[in-house]
Amino acid sequence: MNQHFTEITLNATGASALANSEVIQSLWSGYGKIVRCGLKYEVGKAVPAVRGGAESVVVKHVHWPTADYHPRGWNTGRSHERKVKSYQVETAFYEQWADRCDDACRVPTCFALETHGDEVFMVMEDLDAAGFDGRRSRVSTAEIEACLAWLASFHAEFMGEAPANLWPIGTYWHLETRPDELAELADPELKAAAAAIDAKLNASPFQTFVHGDAKLANFCFSNDGRVAAVDFQYVGGGCGMKDVAYFISSCLSENECERREAALLDVYFHALDRALATRGKALDFAALEADWRALYPVAWTDFFRFLQGWSPGHWKIHSYSERLAREVLDKT
Repeated sequence: MNQHFTEITLNATGASALANSEVIQSLWSGYGKIVRCGLKYEVGKAVPAVRGGAESVVVKHVHWPTADYHPRGWNTGRSHERKVKSYQVETAFYEQWADRCDDACRVPTCFALETHGDEVFMVMEDLDAAGFDGRRSRVSTAEIEACLAWLASFHAEFMGEAPANLWPIGTYWHLETRPDELAELADPELKAAAAAIDAKLNASPFQTFVHGDAKLANFCFSNDGRVAAVDFQYVGGGCGMKDVAYFISSCLSENECERREAALLDVYFHALDRALATRGKALDFAALEADWRALYPVAWTDFFRFLQGWSPGHWKIHSYSERLAREVLDKT
C-alpha cells in the first residue's frame, strides 16, 4: 500500500501507524486485493468508538490489471467496463445508502473512500473484529433463515427507492450487461425468451434494491446467530426474488432446492412482512407476496439463462433448474 493510501487509512481511523497486514483474498480477475490491516495508536490515545472498534480495518484496494485475465476467458473490453462500473457502484452505495442499513441488514461501516486514477481504495470496518467472523461452506437451517431475514430487511428498507448512482437494474448477471454470454447460449428457446423473462422481472410493481451477488460466501456469521453482508458491486434496482433465488442456489443441492422451496419462501415472506411493518412501509403486502412468489421461478430462470451461456458445465445447472426454466418458458 503506497504512502497516499496509508495516510488515508491512518486519517480515517486516528491510528498512528499500521501494525501488520494480511491478504484476505484477491479480487476477481486480478483487479486488486482485500487486506486486513492492524492499527497502532499513540500510547494513551483511546481507540475510536466506532461500530466494531478500530483495532483493525479491512482495506479493499482495487486497481485495473496490467494484462487481461479472466478465469473463464471473459476478458473483453465490455467485461472490463462492467467491472469498473461495479466498483463505482460499490463506492456510491457506501457513500449514499449504507448508513440506512441497520442491525437487521448489517453491513460494514465505511471509514474512507478514495478514487485515484485507475485505483479505488476503501477502508472498511473489520467485521471479524465486530463478531462476524464466521464463514460458511455449509449452513444450518437457522443460518439460512438468518440470511433470508437479512435479505428481507434489506429489501424492505429500500422498497420503492430509485437506485440513484447504483445499477439501474441490479445483479451481476443482468441481461443488458451480458450480451456475450447470451450469444454463447446454446438453448434457442431460452435465448429467444431472455428479453421477455427480464421484462417480467422489471415490470413488477414492487421494486426495491437487490444486493446483486447474495451468495453464501458474501455473508458473515456471528456466534449468536446474526449475519452481515459484504460486496456491493452489483447492488441496484430490481425484484427481491433475484436475491432470494440466487442465495438459495448458492447453498443448497438440487434435491434440497426442490424439497425446501416452499418452506424457505414462507420464511422469507414472513420476515419481509415484519421488516416492512417495522419500517412503516405502507403497501399491499398480499399483492406484493403474490407477485413475487410468481416471479421466483422467473428470477431463477433468469440466472439459469446466464449460467448456460457463461459456464455450461456449472454445478447449478441441474434438473431442478431445468424444470423451473421449462415451466417459465411454457408461460412466456
